Order: sequence, then structure tokens, then C-alpha cells
Amino acid sequence: MERLQKFLARCGVASRRKAEELIVNGLVTVNGEVVRELGVKVTPGEDRVTVAGRVVRLETEPIYLMMNKPQGYITGNRDPQGRKTVLALLPEGFPRVYPVGRLDYNTTGLLLLTNDGELAYALTHPKFQIKKVYQALVRGIPDQTALFRLRTGVVLADGPTLPAEVAIIKVEAGNAILSIGLREGRKRQVRRMCAAVGHRVLTLERVAMGPLRLGDLKVGHYRRLTAAELKAVKDIVAQARQAVEGGKGQGNAAGKKRRLLGAGSDQSPDPAGLSGRWD
Repeated sequence: MERLQKFLARCGVASRRKAEELIVNGLVTVNGEVVRELGVKVTPGEDRVTVAGRVVRLETEPIYLMMNKPQGYITGNRDPQGRKTVLALLPEGFPRVYPVGRLDYNTTGLLLLTNDGELAYALTHPKFQIKKVYQALVRGIPDQTALFRLRTGVVLADGPTLPAEVAIIKVEAGNAILSIGLREGRKRQVRRMCAAVGHRVLTLERVAMGPLRLGDLKVGHYRRLTAAELKAVKDIVAQARQAVEGGKGQGNAAGKKRRLLGAGSDQSPDPAGLSGRWD
């Protein structure tokens, strides 16, 4: 048996986080009963699971596509405003896949599409910090102060950003092309960061995600990942998972040690009780 949200992700319905939203919103049934609890488990092949009235089953073959997203497309499965989605660029009748993460309407570049919900979850969840690299043509030429702010963290409306890898690639016609590497993925983050330091983004393209490189893939086209690319992606995801789990283990061990020593005891490494995270 496995958790319902994990099963939905493996079926290619959505990423695990999105699957959790579907469950909480009452769109999922198991054996005819609406399920809203995230702890429910199902047995693949035995339990009948539906989403919005449609039966879902495990796909027999995982699919991994790299697309060079053009401007004028959204990265959702559907759009209430009737705009085109990137799925319209796939042949009619193509097996169901969904975008991994998002590129906004006017951003181009590397977009991964898959029916492997677990991999999609690991590539997009902030705790795994998988790096995405963008090339941004910005108005003007950032000075060292602006570059320092971008590299060390910019305060946005939703809080400060993580440090970023930023470099000027070239300067043309009085504007700069920046390479920006991020390990988080907020809405319109690159555009907001650059605007915050006084350099509006004119064009934006994602050129890398983890070990994947866009290369010379034409705009609007897609291809399947090579075996080497897929292995590289799975390897980096495994490393990220180990790092996260290792961090949890160290944190638990430290907490256990503090409890055994006793807060404020003479033997405590932190007798004043000041240990912890400082923001």
C-alpha cells in the first residue's frame, strides 16, 4: 500500500503537492468514497481511484521530455482565460504528462514534462534546492553594488531571496545579459529580483535545470531525455534527498543530546539556552 497523494503522482495526475490539494478539495474518490484526508493509503491494482470523475491508473512507461518553451504559452494543464498551454505543443493523443515547475507566460527556455510525479516533486520542492539557471537581458548594466545584492539576497515582498549565482555574460547596446542561478522558485522571481536592484528584465530564458542543458533545442520543439540525462537527473535528486535526510538526522541527534544533557545544566554546550536558528 502507498499514500494516496504518492499514488496520484506516480499516475501522472499531478505533482505530489498538487495531488494533496486535489485530495483536500474533495476531488478524489477511493472505491466510490470522497477522500479528504492526506493519510489515506491505497493498493494499486485493487482500489478504484478517480480524480474529478476520471479513473486514474499507473502508466506503464514513465515519460521524460525536455521542451524549449516559447513565449505566449502558460505551463499549466489548462487556463481559465483560454490562453494556450505548453501541452498544445505535443501531438494530439500524446500520453498524459505535465510540466515540472513553471515558466511564466513571456519566459522561454527549458521546461521538463513528465508523468513521474516523484521526480517532479523532488525537482521543484524548495527543500531540495535543485539549481535552475536563467539568462536575463536587463535594462542597463548592473554595477557591483547591484550584483552584490543579487548574489547575497534581495528583499522582496514575500521575504528575502536565497543567495544566487550571478554574472554578466555580455553587454550589448547599453544593456547586460546576466546568468542567474537560483535554488528556489518563487513566482516571477528573476524579474522581481532584477527590478528590485533597478534593472528591469527585457527577455528571460531558462537554460538549465540541475544537470540538464537546453543546448540547441529549437523554440517550440521537444525531445525525450537521453539515458545519460535521465541518470544524471536521478543521481542529483538522490543526492539532494540524502542531504535533506542527513540534515534531519543531525538535527534530531543534536536535539536528543540537548534533552539528555538537560537545558541549562552545567554540562550543556548552551547553558544560556541560546542555541537554535537566528534569522
